Amino acid sequence: MTAVEPEAPADAAGGRGESFPGAVPIRAGVRGVATARVVTIGERQAVLLRIDAGAARGALAETDGDTLAAGARIAHDKRLPLVAIIASSGADISEGVSAVAGWGRAAREIVRCSGVVPLVFVVDGPAVSGPALLLGLADHVIMVEDSYAFVSGPNMVREFTGVPVSNADLGGVAASARSNGIASVTVADLDEALEVASELLSFLPSHLDELPPAIPTDDPPHRPTPEAGDLIPDAAMASFDVRDVIRTLVDDEYLLELRTQWAPNMVTGLASIAGRPVGLVANQPQSIAGTLDIPASQKGARFVAFCDAFNLPLVTLVDTSGFYPGKDLEWRGMIRHGAQLAFAYARATVPRIALILRKSYGGAYIVMDSKYMGNDLMMAWPSAEIAVMGAKGAVEILHRRADADERQRLEEDYEARLLNPYVAAERGSVDAVIEPDQTRSELASALDLLATKRERLVGRRHDNTPL
Repeated sequence: MTAVEPEAPADAAGGRGESFPGAVPIRAGVRGVATARVVTIGERQAVLLRIDAGAARGALAETDGDTLAAGARIAHDKRLPLVAIIASSGADISEGVSAVAGWGRAAREIVRCSGVVPLVFVVDGPAVSGPALLLGLADHVIMVEDSYAFVSGPNMVREFTGVPVSNADLGGVAASARSNGIASVTVADLDEALEVASELLSFLPSHLDELPPAIPTDDPPHRPTPEAGDLIPDAAMASFDVRDVIRTLVDDEYLLELRTQWAPNMVTGLASIAGRPVGLVANQPQSIAGTLDIPASQKGARFVAFCDAFNLPLVTLVDTSGFYPGKDLEWRGMIRHGAQLAFAYARATVPRIALILRKSYGGAYIVMDSKYMGNDLMMAWPSAEIAVMGAKGAVEILHRRADADERQRLEEDYEARLLNPYVAAERGSVDAVIEPDQTRSELASALDLLATKRERLVGRRHDNTPL
């Protein structure tokens, strides 16, 4: 771990966001830049870790690592969510390897918490090297404006590559939200970050053995949703914003979207339906036609695993023509990363409902929580097209020698015979074809039915996720 790059703010944390009445300190007598307390965030008791850049630029000594480890250990043992505010220049280089050892013990305890309690980290200044790696362990990261995070800083990049780069360009909020997907949410200041953390926790249980809390709403569970269908264009290849569809279906039209800017062809977020918190996964036709590429597969897989860990039912909205083609994509590991999404859905044991809005073709149809991935309920709108590929592509392969008029006739025949949800329903691939105005009601009824779903887990050390 290295010291911070020279563009760090003099006091990234200051005294903001410090008001936690009734907080219980952990290792309060140990001096250092790291603190740990049991606090109340919103309405939820949680363990709060903090690394303050106002002292020694947040450089972590061994005792600081042990303080972080102690807080994480209490979060695990007492089954409390773990929230961390990070502003650190890395390890204290004056301590040498002992500072790195303290960081290692902290990382190990945080890993023990993964999947047991929610992990929400806030970046409120620099997060360099070791502290930056902690962000990769979190379920969700909230980044404050002007903060940044990277493992190797601008000096190291310039030395090894000869390319000058600033802290902001390398790991600032924009880069972390759009390019590498570290930031789930970006905010203006620490107070807003803690509000978002509180909101995120409100959808979640405190630990894996609890169910998510009910969310009060006056929105009728069986409210008709004709506007959902009206949002779908008549032209099969025309674009629309799937988030508009989501908002018509969920309570009070509210969606807490996560990782908005990264992999925008996949939408992930939290909402509630009839007061039940749910995780939503949806293809976004506005971005590369909703096709699946490497970032979208990673984004979806990570979110599905997160929801499964904390008992959030999954609602998946499908409109995709398949995996995005390309030599570069294949060379970068489309097979491995595409398998991550299939893997995450196949092992998820929470209630799982999928709805095909429009297109669902080929391998993307399978991995977007199809019946063959083991979902509990597959529904489709009458506008759904379910096939290996679209009519045009199928005719070009099967009848490449046909003239234009014959191709047109063959495409129309293909669409009539195969590109409709009723054929899939006859074969058991679709459980029900529903009208758009019935969608919220059907989802609410299905979630109520599946509320008591339980699966017996096979005893084994762990599965081998295709990372």
